[in-house]
Amino acid sequence: MRSVMVTGASTGIGRATALRLDADGWRVFAGVRREADVEALREAGSDRLAPVILDVTDADQIAAARDRIAGELDGAGLDGLVNNAGVALPGPLETLPIEDFRRQIEVNLTGQVAVTQAMLGLIRKARGRIVFISSIGGRIAFPLTGAYHASKFGIEAVGDVFRQELRPWGIAVSIVEPGSIDTPIWERGEAAADEIGQRAHSAQEDLYGKAIESYRKVVKQLAARGIAPGKVAEAVEHALSADRPRARYLVGLDAKIQARLKPIVPTPVFDWVVGRMMGP
Repeated sequence: MRSVMVTGASTGIGRATALRLDADGWRVFAGVRREADVEALREAGSDRLAPVILDVTDADQIAAARDRIAGELDGAGLDGLVNNAGVALPGPLETLPIEDFRRQIEVNLTGQVAVTQAMLGLIRKARGRIVFISSIGGRIAFPLTGAYHASKFGIEAVGDVFRQELRPWGIAVSIVEPGSIDTPIWERGEAAADEIGQRAHSAQEDLYGKAIESYRKVVKQLAARGIAPGKVAEAVEHALSADRPRARYLVGLDAKIQARLKPIVPTPVFDWVVGRMMGP
C-alpha cells in the first residue's frame, strides 16, 4: 500500500487531497492542528487515513510526526509528501507588522523546508515523491499581499532546488500552482486583515484605506469564481502517481492565463492594469 503525508489537511486543498488519496487506496497521514479536525477527517475518510497533529512551525511536533509515521510504516519508506500547510496574511508592506511578515514566511516557506528535511529519510527509503503547493502568486505579485507572494516565490525556488538536489536518488519533486480556489483561506485572510489592521502602523488607513477597500472587493470576486479544491487534489495525485510527473502543474484557467500573459506584457502596462484594478 502506498503511503503519503499531507500537511495542512484540516480544510481546503489539503483536506481534498487527503480524502482523494485515501479513496484511491493510499495510506494517508494527514497533518492537522486541532483535535476537532482529527475527528472530522476520521469521519470523512477510511481507516487508512490517520490524522496527525502537526504545526509546521513547531520542531517538536514535526519530529513527533516523523517518528510516528516511521513507526507505523514499520521499516518501509514514505511514498509521498505533500507540503500544503499555509496561511494568507494580507496588508501593505509599508505598514504590515514585521512579526506578521515573519509568521507568513515561517508557516508558508520555512515550515515546508523543515517538514521536508524531517521526512526525507523516509522518502529516500521508498524513492518517494515530494509535492509543494505553491500558487500562481508564486509567479506574479499583486499589492497588499506582499508577504504571501514572498512566501510563494520562495516555495518556487525551494521546490526547484530540492528537485535538482534530489535527482541522484530518483526522487521526483513537483510544484502545484493553483489559481483561485474555493477554500476557507479567503475568509481566514479577510479575518486576518481585520486583525492585522488593528495592529498596523497608525498611518495605514490614511495611506492605504482606499486600496484596502478595493482589495477586499477583488478578493470577494476571486472567491466567488474559485474552482473546487478537488481540481488541485487531482493534480497532486498525478504528481505522486504518474510515470512522468511534471515539474509544475498550473491549476485553473485564471492561473494558466496569467502565467502566459505575464512574460509578454510590459511591466508598465501590467502595473497600470493592476492600478486600475485596485482603484485610486
